[in-house]
Amino acid sequence: MSKLEIGVIGAGWWACAAHIPVLLENPHVGTVSVMRPDQEGVDQVLRHFKLEHGYTDAAKLLDERPLAGVIVASPHTFHAEQALMVIERGLPVMVEKPFGVSAAQARSIADAAQAKAVPVIMPYGWNYKPMTDAAHRLVADGYIGEVRHVVAQMASALTDLFAGQELLEAQDALFMPAASTWADPQKSGGYGWGQLTHGLGALFRLIDLDPAEVYARVGKSPAGVDYYDAAVVTFTNGATMSLSGSGTVPKGRGFQIDIRIFGTEGMLLFDVERARVEAIRHDGKSHVESLAPDAGDYDVASPVNRFVSLCRGERVVNPADATIGRRATEVLDAMYRSAHSGKPERV
Repeated sequence: MSKLEIGVIGAGWWACAAHIPVLLENPHVGTVSVMRPDQEGVDQVLRHFKLEHGYTDAAKLLDERPLAGVIVASPHTFHAEQALMVIERGLPVMVEKPFGVSAAQARSIADAAQAKAVPVIMPYGWNYKPMTDAAHRLVADGYIGEVRHVVAQMASALTDLFAGQELLEAQDALFMPAASTWADPQKSGGYGWGQLTHGLGALFRLIDLDPAEVYARVGKSPAGVDYYDAAVVTFTNGATMSLSGSGTVPKGRGFQIDIRIFGTEGMLLFDVERARVEAIRHDGKSHVESLAPDAGDYDVASPVNRFVSLCRGERVVNPADATIGRRATEVLDAMYRSAHSGKPERV
């Protein structure tokens, strides 16, 4: 099989720091073509990565290049529109989180992909980790029985990002993260859309349930977006969840995703910070997964490489598909609506 050409829509901070370097190292990718709205930025990307094809218009990229698949890594509010443009052309798409900024957008992506039989994948990096695979299998195989309650929290050391300040960790990056993407309340900035979506992506890899209702409160950053998220979630099977997010972990500490799932037969503990997967049953049986200390580190490369495999037509596991993306966005959409209305909101 000849090498593939992959398009990148939204060649900004994260695409240049993560996705494009991984694509260029993949032996099955021959060409990477990029799009961003400013010609100066396009030229900068082309020079830095020694690429040949750059565009300021997404439609022109899609129509003029012989693409095998496209990564959409633009600002949050463009994800749905641009993902649908890719799907309409029958191409596989990797959609950066969030999977749209409303439940309607997320459902439109999922429905269009199903109608066109097009693969859709998300770069929820923890979903690709062996420890997440192990936890997924335990729940799917019924080790803890039917899910009845969940405690889930995520926290990140991104106080500066969601305050609209320059991100310390991006000082040497080709581009600085744009405050208009991460810290503008009118453009779906905030911890929920920007980070808690990762925790929800991991959660919905572990449990196969649709959310039904959310009651939430948020605490704001100096930029007016959510630093802190607190929600009570009900699922369609009647199960409940206590959900928490925080963007103010002190610098120098890693990400926290801690999920505890309580079922009719026992409980599962999933913790990326301490690299823990344990399942304990009421009958005294237990399973403790053997994990290296760094087993919970975020995986940048695997989502992109898995996407390339999908573009090649390989039969591979997709641990962050459209259903997972839809469910995460449905929770966040209802969470923000509830925080605004002060009452429970249906999904």
